[in-house]
Amino acid sequence: MKKNKHNRTGIGVVDDHQLFVKSLGLLINSFDGFETVVDAVNGDQLLTKLEVLPVLPEILLVDVNMPGKDGAATTAAISGKYPLIKVIALSMNDDDLSIIGMIKAGCCAYLLKGIHPGELEKALQEVSTTGYYNADAHNINYRRLLQHSARQEEMRLSEREIQFLQLACSELTYKEIAAKLFVSERTVDGYRESVFAKMKVQSRVGMVLEALRFKIVRLDQGPSIASK
Repeated sequence: MKKNKHNRTGIGVVDDHQLFVKSLGLLINSFDGFETVVDAVNGDQLLTKLEVLPVLPEILLVDVNMPGKDGAATTAAISGKYPLIKVIALSMNDDDLSIIGMIKAGCCAYLLKGIHPGELEKALQEVSTTGYYNADAHNINYRRLLQHSARQEEMRLSEREIQFLQLACSELTYKEIAAKLFVSERTVDGYRESVFAKMKVQSRVGMVLEALRFKIVRLDQGPSIASK
């Protein structure tokens, strides 16, 4: 995607709190190599502005909870019409279902609004470079690990763990996943702990992002129903 005239990566911010939008824009402008090129208070306003921008932003920061077209609907619309734009979710909430909903809509990272400015800058740099940002992965210096194919071999997920992982990348709760797999909740807890350890993540969000990164699941892949 083209850079703007200052050769800085263009960023867009969408949030229904205007003071937050302006403050975040100023912060982003202070980062080396980044510049806010568009802001909006809701998804519809954003889509209207994008239609007339001479140069599209490379990354959009989208609030999860907005009136009208919410974060997931806005992200899905962006992903469909502007597939080269990378979308990062911003939220006050870190519940699994909200996060997974945004990721399935097309987000490549999920950040809390209380994030430290240094981590925000790191996230923007990583998303611009690789297309994803996973805080869990950075906590263990993921980039120093083995390359893609070797890493998949290292994980060695069992067939049952892959079935669990596919279901965990949906909006299902762990209790509902247990019912789908015809096992107890304790067994599902075991699958989760094993997958967390093999993927070297610490949360469901990290697990979902790594599953997408290694193409174990796809965004358009619905939850499968395992047989007993």
